[in-house]
Amino acid sequence: MKTIAIISQKGGAGKTTISTHLAVAAELRGLHTALFDLDPQASASGWSDKRLAKTPVVVSTQAARLPILLKQAEQQEADLIIIDSAPNADSASLEAARSSDMILIPCRPAAFDLQAISTTLSLAALANKPAFVLLNAVPTQGRVGHEARQALISGGVSVAEPIIHHLVAFSHSVNDGRTAQEFDPKGKAAGEINALLEWLVNMLEIKIRKRANTQTRKRTMEG
Repeated sequence: MKTIAIISQKGGAGKTTISTHLAVAAELRGLHTALFDLDPQASASGWSDKRLAKTPVVVSTQAARLPILLKQAEQQEADLIIIDSAPNADSASLEAARSSDMILIPCRPAAFDLQAISTTLSLAALANKPAFVLLNAVPTQGRVGHEARQALISGGVSVAEPIIHHLVAFSHSVNDGRTAQEFDPKGKAAGEINALLEWLVNMLEIKIRKRANTQTRKRTMEG
């Protein structure tokens, strides 16, 4: 089982959008996936409440419960856990970081957003876990994304290979509890999320295994 913590000090970086889209992409890929919602706003949980599909499992919880939930998930042969953290770098985010195998830091390619990642990178260093900045909501036109990537790499920051662009499908699809890949499976947004998932699968050496009973997993983890 692998765990990815999605952490950003900056509000509006797109943590929940990335979390929910990755979780759905992983389930569609055949991975047993659960999303642990640590954000007090419970946006991921609200999204899950709107869904017709029973997967991925979304559990609204607190950082103190992460160890027991992760243990339960492993006992149920989960393949991937995604932690959607609160938009700050507090003790809860540190616990999420320490519980993870990798930290993803969504960041828009704007000056204030790029400056804000230093706190999250420090938190990742404190947790002693590998962290990658994920450039998100990048304009589809121009070289802003390329320039932001080069600036981060020049500063010694690890950057995820895939880039997520600012596409309407990401926001439109979540209104009824779906994701871009469910709304438009052949669209650009779906392709970008799938590329991100494949990058993560390769980086973390995640193995695809046969599905377990989803309802059983959900009942156990929420209980």
